Amino acid sequence: MEEKFLNLTLKVWRQKRGEKKGKIETYQAKHISTDASFLEMLDIVNDDLTIAGIEPIAFDHDCREGICGMCGQVVNGYAHGEEKGTTLCQLHMRRFKDGDTIFIEPFRAKAFKVVKDLVIDRSAFDKIIQAGGYITAKAGGAPDANIFPVTYETGELAMNAAECIGCGACVAACPNASAMLFVGAKISHLALLPQGRPEAAKRALAMVRAMDSCGFGNCSNERECEASCPKNIQITNIARLNREFLSAGVCSTSM
Repeated sequence: MEEKFLNLTLKVWRQKRGEKKGKIETYQAKHISTDASFLEMLDIVNDDLTIAGIEPIAFDHDCREGICGMCGQVVNGYAHGEEKGTTLCQLHMRRFKDGDTIFIEPFRAKAFKVVKDLVIDRSAFDKIIQAGGYITAKAGGAPDANIFPVTYETGELAMNAAECIGCGACVAACPNASAMLFVGAKISHLALLPQGRPEAAKRALAMVRAMDSCGFGNCSNERECEASCPKNIQITNIARLNREFLSAGVCSTSM
């Protein structure tokens, strides 16, 4: 198949530092292969900017395989772009047309401070995970997993929740900047398994409190989080989070 190329206009958010005012700058992306990923397109644009004596666009990236959760920008109003179940590094330029104008902004939320340009600080997610603590069950090695009997359906639900990569798209897409889908996934994948039950109540209370203290908003069931999640995490995990939290609250007040 013959390789095709695109010429695009980019409207990119530029911001020197988080405390400084930012603005949209216009750049041209020329002769971009449709086989290139979105991040590779930005690499090419940055090479051209460097040659022209302009500071390159700062953006998050690491594995570029849809695993690490580092990449993430709002592309034409959609977190990670309009393609469903896709991280930004997996979005390819074949999804765009020659002559398109593409708006690129960082994930925006009170808890996600802009570091520079398209780079944000996701350390709020780390604080929530730290608040969840550890499990006390002696899990052993991989072969020892069969010691704990789990139904196929429960195992699948737990594994689906564990797919969350913590990219923050759910927060960026939510009109309230809620982290409920992220927290719901992290609580679900342990709450569903016997290894995670001993600390389930403590974990739910601590993670929700950490989420609130970080400045995330409340869930109002808009479902943008589910629609934007590159790993297709479902909002049923939010319902499970609510059940775990309410149950933990009742248990703590009755003791």
